[in-house]
Amino acid sequence: MAPRGSPVSERRNDRLSWLDAVLAAGATAASFVPDTSPDSADVGDPAGVEFVEDATLETHAIDESAWRPRATSFLDGFQSWRVVAYDRIVPVLRAWVAAGVRRRDAGRRLRTVHEIGHELAITFTDRLSPAVRSALEASGVPIVSIADEGWGPPGAALAAARRALETARVGVEREAGKMWPKTATEDEWLVVDGVLSDHAALAAHARAIGVVKNPGARYFDGSDLETALTLPAEHRTSVFQPPARGAAAVHSWYLRLWPWEGNDLLHGLVRVEAPARRETAERADAISAWLLAERAPLTLPDARWHRLLYPLHDVETYLRTRAPAFLRAEPAGRLPARPA
Repeated sequence: MAPRGSPVSERRNDRLSWLDAVLAAGATAASFVPDTSPDSADVGDPAGVEFVEDATLETHAIDESAWRPRATSFLDGFQSWRVVAYDRIVPVLRAWVAAGVRRRDAGRRLRTVHEIGHELAITFTDRLSPAVRSALEASGVPIVSIADEGWGPPGAALAAARRALETARVGVEREAGKMWPKTATEDEWLVVDGVLSDHAALAAHARAIGVVKNPGARYFDGSDLETALTLPAEHRTSVFQPPARGAAAVHSWYLRLWPWEGNDLLHGLVRVEAPARRETAERADAISAWLLAERAPLTLPDARWHRLLYPLHDVETYLRTRAPAFLRAEPAGRLPARPA
């Protein structure tokens, strides 16, 4: 059951009311489920990086620390879609975006305290035929209209649709993030999956951190880049301040969760974001030791296990189980009917 007062959409059944209307208006039924593993975009530029700790990017070993937050919550999001129709060659997507905060109790069990979920229709609204567009708008389902700049052949159109989906998912994650400070205890910490600076309500919060599990932003060149990418397991880099982005400035450092040797340079590498406060550098070792402890239990068989903390995996798994039945995978194609 959703928590009391949860704004999760009630559209959880298999009735395709708005899709039926779209098909009746002339669209053609379709069934295609792209890969939609959620991951916050990590973008950056070496220009403008400031060192908060050390004069150059150094390596710091993480020692075992007895410090752990007395209370912790975890915020993650979920997204999924399928192409359910084409209006001539214009795809119409049925999507679900969700976000949740789960708090760990005294028994170390995670319980949901905030949850949001929305069903969406995603398409190039201006390219729909009048009948299909009218049927879709009359259905009452929220519509995400893709800008015409994203139009192109199927690959380009679906890439634009995925960007629109990710923007919608980030939106519900921000909504869930706004709820957390209102119910957090005085000493509670929050771990956000992704870029903390995307959250206006959290980026300056003293006890919120972000864990970017796909650290693709390029903040360094030369020897500093080599230091970051060859960071040994259970080590972190110096704390630095990336160029301003999003809601507020943050401090950041790279942390290696597992050895990369024999794997890939990004294997087990995450980037941590914390508020741009004086005490952040002082806490970097303790926070890193705490995050290393959150590696267990392993999130196998998830392919991202080496950079996915278990509590964040738990939130994502919970949201996946709460998604509507229409998102269940179906065969990518159908056999043609046998001729009489």
